[in-house]
Amino acid sequence: MPPATHASAIILAGGRSSRMSKPKAALDFGGESILERMVEELAPSFDDLIIVAAPEHEESFRIEIPRARIVRDEVAFAGPLDALRRGLVAARHEIAFACSCDLPMLKADLAAELCSLIGEHAAAIPIVDNRLQPLCAVYRKSAAGSIAKLIANGAQRLLVLAQVLDTRRVSADELRRVDPTLASFINVNTPDDYTRALKLARGES
Repeated sequence: MPPATHASAIILAGGRSSRMSKPKAALDFGGESILERMVEELAPSFDDLIIVAAPEHEESFRIEIPRARIVRDEVAFAGPLDALRRGLVAARHEIAFACSCDLPMLKADLAAELCSLIGEHAAAIPIVDNRLQPLCAVYRKSAAGSIAKLIANGAQRLLVLAQVLDTRRVSADELRRVDPTLASFINVNTPDDYTRALKLARGES
């Protein structure tokens, strides 16, 4: 696939990982960290990669990935809304795919497909298992202003984005062409999630 030079890719990696009790981005997945794996997957398709991370003095693991730019949160653990806003402000393109750092089986084809589906909308957010997936979605850079207003009004939950942005809701069936099993949406929030993801990656049931 040629680079999606019309779009940036943002990975949010500054969370607490409280349910995992260790940094999710640093978990080993096939001999490399989940974060490294995700960057390697996205890099051939996106010419602008951004990792939004905690301030260096709060970082629980060292991020050294030459293929991506690092944007630091001003305040540690301020939440995903502000992290997304910072990533969008830093993005070099008008459209940006944004995801969490705990998607070890993310497929670049799915990210690129979402970019193609945004059309003139401010966001393209998938619905998988009847749930919106705002951290495996696409946003316009201009959405950063709307997010800043939400934060100023006390909003904290990402799901509010679909209510205030002109959002293209993308069905799971629309994405199965590029990711038949929707493995891109498998996250590793807990140790059990991590174990299941490793088994799936090895082809085990």
